[in-house]
Amino acid sequence: MKKLTYLTLFSIVILSTGCSQKNPKPHHHPKNPDYSIKKPKVVYKPSRNNLSKMVEELQGRPYVWAEEGPECFDCSGFTYYVYGSMGIDIPRVAREQAKVGKIITIEELQYGDLIFFNTTNQPGQSITHVGLYLGNGWFTHASTGKYEVLYTNLYTSIYFKERLRVCRRYLPDARTKVSKKKPWKIVKEQPIRTQALPEIGLAEIPPAAKEVPIMEEPVTKEAMKRDIVCATPASKENTAEGIFYIQVGSFEGKPKSDLLFAITRQGFTYKMIRFPKGNIQINKLLIGPYKSKKEVLAALPSVKQKIQKDAFVAEIR
Repeated sequence: MKKLTYLTLFSIVILSTGCSQKNPKPHHHPKNPDYSIKKPKVVYKPSRNNLSKMVEELQGRPYVWAEEGPECFDCSGFTYYVYGSMGIDIPRVAREQAKVGKIITIEELQYGDLIFFNTTNQPGQSITHVGLYLGNGWFTHASTGKYEVLYTNLYTSIYFKERLRVCRRYLPDARTKVSKKKPWKIVKEQPIRTQALPEIGLAEIPPAAKEVPIMEEPVTKEAMKRDIVCATPASKENTAEGIFYIQVGSFEGKPKSDLLFAITRQGFTYKMIRFPKGNIQINKLLIGPYKSKKEVLAALPSVKQKIQKDAFVAEIR
């Protein structure tokens, strides 16, 4: 067996460092991502003050696909790490994180709550990005705009403002105040990038978009109230005016969660109409609404192919 040369040994060390402080600028989308989930060590008790310590410490850490810290993160890896470091177990990916915790409205947001976005070009409840809310509109997230953990303001960012879908709370209720100092680093995000990646359930790369405007001045109370809507689950709301729907089926009781997830995963919204039939509660599952018959007929083939082959158009007045 040939002896390893010093050059070979040096190369092995460099390649094995991965995402470390000695390699501060790792590739953002590695060819062979590490998909193993590394559970963070519990080092803090759950509190906003401890969360604040981590938020300040982790600013500027690089974005790396499929990583959950402590030296680099993707968006849900960042939130998974900070909560896991306080002994709070949440799912690893954004769309699963959005299903647990206490659902809240935009008006109820407090420091430490998570806010979830649909950054695809498809309407609906699909969750592809997550940030950690800090107050006064600011949130921190592992961004593909600058490929690092940074601050963005929800109220002045048109891009994120339009894509907010769900707000969740995981921290125990507490009245502990945290520092109100301004963000440590304010940057102007570059156009968000897209890259073809293997389908591994970590879809967190937003599509190409316009620059996200960031304001350096404090946000006023008036700005905080302006045109911000945190969508409730699609089964409880009409997301557009219209009377045309695609009926997926009728069920005794609630449809299986796998079916509902398949609908939202494909970028559709749904609602359920409940009515009694004898002593049985029937749920009619509908995708839509659509404003015209032309729109609903255009969507029908996709629903039949990807969700339910027996789906049909229904008109609900």
